[in-house]
Amino acid sequence: MSKPLIRTAIRVRGRSFIAISLVPEAPLDGWLAALGEQLDRAPEVLSARPVVVDLSALGPVDNGEYAVLFESLAERGVRVIGVEGVEAARTKENWPFPALLVGGRPTQEIAEPPKPQPNAIIITKPVRSGQTILNQAGDITIIGAVSSGAEIVAAGSIHVYGALRGRAIAGFAGGAGARIFCQKLEAELLSIDGLYRTAEEMPAEVRGQKAQAWLDGETLQIQKLP
Repeated sequence: MSKPLIRTAIRVRGRSFIAISLVPEAPLDGWLAALGEQLDRAPEVLSARPVVVDLSALGPVDNGEYAVLFESLAERGVRVIGVEGVEAARTKENWPFPALLVGGRPTQEIAEPPKPQPNAIIITKPVRSGQTILNQAGDITIIGAVSSGAEIVAAGSIHVYGALRGRAIAGFAGGAGARIFCQKLEAELLSIDGLYRTAEEMPAEVRGQKAQAWLDGETLQIQKLP
């Protein structure tokens, strides 16, 4: 006698991640060389991060050149979850590369959040190693320390009333006017609008000091606060 079939419900849940967008430019070999130098200086910037490759700036190339690109990225440990910016006709052809994505919103279409931030997040306890605090709509204020291995990611500015020992990523959605403030700078990485400095690249005179970081054109500036 056969056993009755037991149906098991399968739960499907949504989960969002922040993907880093890489935009290769011609000549491709020069762009790959520059990426390699950047990753040699700070491999943690792309470590364990989902990456989307935007091919719109590369121009018309054949599948052979795409193969070189994706093989080179894989060799550098870049985890590509998909691509965008490919001409529409390409979707009708054989595409042996990472999945074609649609519906992505480029950062230039995201307005810089207004000030004061109506959607600010305030955390009233220390942020432990391994934790990530994310605000996709405004500022983050931490009343306490941020431990090494922790990460603060904000569309707006980041304020840390304590020691900042982890990673602080401000203005991630195109907010060039965002700033990072902390009572004691011991960060592993500071980033604003995609530009960053690792601990090794920060001025020695600001380490361990009350400090702020901001963008001056294409340069991430770090300065002691009084």
